[in-house]
This record gives sequence, C-alpha cells and structure tokens, in this order.
Amino acid sequence: MQQFDTFNEQVATQMLDFATAAGGLSGFLEFRHVEFTAGRLVAEMDARDDLLTPFGNLHGGCLSALVDHCLGVVFYPLIPKGAWVATTEFKLNLLKPVSSGTCVATAEVVALTRRSGVARIDITNNDNLACAAQGTVTIVLPKA
Repeated sequence: MQQFDTFNEQVATQMLDFATAAGGLSGFLEFRHVEFTAGRLVAEMDARDDLLTPFGNLHGGCLSALVDHCLGVVFYPLIPKGAWVATTEFKLNLLKPVSSGTCVATAEVVALTRRSGVARIDITNNDNLACAAQGTVTIVLPKA
C-alpha cells in the first residue's frame, strides 16, 4: 500500500461520523464510515427494502452513489486544508445482485498528485464482490 506523508489523522477521525451527519444522499442512504486510515476508507450501507427494485434487488444507483461518495471522501485527509475534491469520472462494474444485508465499500487511493487522484472502490455483500469501480477526482486547491 502506498505511503502518504500528508495524512491528517484528525480529519479522518472527524469524518468517521460525517457520512450521515452531512445529510443529503449519503444521509438518506445511511452510509456509515467504519474505518479511515491513510489512503483507505471502509464504508457501509444496508440494502433496505425501500431501496429495492420491483425485482427485489438493490438499485444500481445506490451502489453508484456509494462509489461516488467513497471516491471523494477517501482523499480528504490527504489534501491541503481548505481544498476540496470533485469527481471527474468513475467506472463501475455491477458484478452480482444485492438483495439483502450490508454492502461494504473499501476505497483505496491508487495515485495522488497535487491536482488529481485515482481510487479503486470494491463493494462486497455477504463476502461476495458485488461491484468493482475506479475513479478520478480533481483536487481544487484553496485560493491564496
């Protein structure tokens, strides 16, 4: 795993409780941050009945939202104070249907420069890989 000299443990600790406290989509979907270390975030989401399609599977948009959330959040303890990230792109493969249980997303930073970052996000459900994704973010530095 890549080493990050810029890791801010205080930011990571604060963000452990941030997922649902932030409101919006992450609050509605009830994302939970369960582990945050340098370049790695583990987050969870339950496959609730109200999120299932008429066919009984979790809507792919819910997994996509979890990917996008983790893609951005994993970078915050690594970037300068006052900077923010914007998703540039991501690609995901939905590998297995999810109909119950908890989805566990593991995001790991693959590359980081001053202006961009790449992360891989795997989502498991009942120990099966349900989604594999990779994405890029743009890092917007604070104005001087």
